[in-house]
Amino acid sequence: MGKISKGAECSVEKCKENAIKSISAEKIKKTDLKIKEERRAYLCREHYKEFKKKSKKDRTIEKWRLGSRGI
Repeated sequence: MGKISKGAECSVEKCKENAIKSISAEKIKKTDLKIKEERRAYLCREHYKEFKKKSKKDRTIEKWRLGSRGI
């Protein structure tokens, strides 16, 4: 049973919504979302959607880079 199923709150500053996803804090720091200092960042639905939009370019480049390896 993980933290999200126990009712963890969103890690973004000034947000009190329940989290739906857990992501590495290093990936969040590449976007301009302001999170509390943690190893893992817990995001609510709204902030996860925002994270996906802001990290789309990085994820696409990473997919291209790893695509030739078949991973």
